[in-house]
Amino acid sequence: MILTGRLALSPLLRTPAFALAAALLLAGCVDPITGQPAGTPAAAGPELPKPEDNVYVAKSDGQYTVPALPVEQIPEAYRRQVVAYTTEQAPGTIIIDPSQRVLYYVLGKNRALRYGIAVGAEGFGWSGEAIVANKKHWPTWTPPKEMIARKPELAKWENGQPGGPTNPLGARAIYLTSNGVDYGYRIHGTPEWKSIGRNASSGCFRMINQDVMDLFERVKGGEKVIVLTSKGEMPNGLNIPKPPAVKKKAPAAAPVVAPPLAVLPPPSIVGGPAAPAAPSAEPAAAPATAPAVPAPAADTPPAAVPEAPAAAPEPAAPACPVPMVDGACPQD
Repeated sequence: MILTGRLALSPLLRTPAFALAAALLLAGCVDPITGQPAGTPAAAGPELPKPEDNVYVAKSDGQYTVPALPVEQIPEAYRRQVVAYTTEQAPGTIIIDPSQRVLYYVLGKNRALRYGIAVGAEGFGWSGEAIVANKKHWPTWTPPKEMIARKPELAKWENGQPGGPTNPLGARAIYLTSNGVDYGYRIHGTPEWKSIGRNASSGCFRMINQDVMDLFERVKGGEKVIVLTSKGEMPNGLNIPKPPAVKKKAPAAAPVVAPPLAVLPPPSIVGGPAAPAAPSAEPAAAPATAPAVPAPAADTPPAAVPEAPAAAPEPAAPACPVPMVDGACPQD
């Protein structure tokens, strides 16, 4: 039989039981967690945490064991949890808000998994878009040359610090690139879990080791990463800060050698006797021995004896005060 016009439903299809079954079938096409229609790419990975869960217990991956953390010392705002989050970004997108020190892993419409993070210190923050380019277990950390210039004690790791519990990159690292360029930015774990919630890094995003291990299992590679501005706004292009200039140390000046001081005698006191001169440090030279005078020969006449000097003439008589008479003074 060929039907024309509206398809006539059989009485069975018009029963309340069929209507209820159809409603349940349609309800099954909507993800109860993401709120997205069935077939929408869902956020994959480990089971989502429940509010009563303690996700910071000790965790072993067969290579190392991450120690348990005192959950009561982690501010609630920075604990891993599912939160309401309005965004049009696709599930699996990572949105980082430096202003709140949190990272959102988008689960679907109006839902996200939120983690506490540490962000770049002053002068090291950046914003823009990137993608997940790579990820590694217990990565090797190689400090860049600029960091070694700021902290010379890191020169011992210029060829890389092997992965392990004390490595600054922690248990996992997720490597980011922007427009195909690796600017050195990472999402990684840290043994310094108390730095979470602070501006403490050189531009990377630190996570508690248990949290980065969880996120690591959710990302598969190629996910979009959006880093908001310092005010929590959508970025306008890629904004990478210039590396701070390294202050060069001035060369040490050569030591100035002062000339030896001459030892001078103290100045004489005005009106008093002059101070004696300081004795010379050198010993006085011994007096030279006078040459011996040879004895006169026997036939040598004795030296002439000088005659005694003539007696001094007697003083002349005083002159006569009046004219002389016959050679005699009249007054005599």
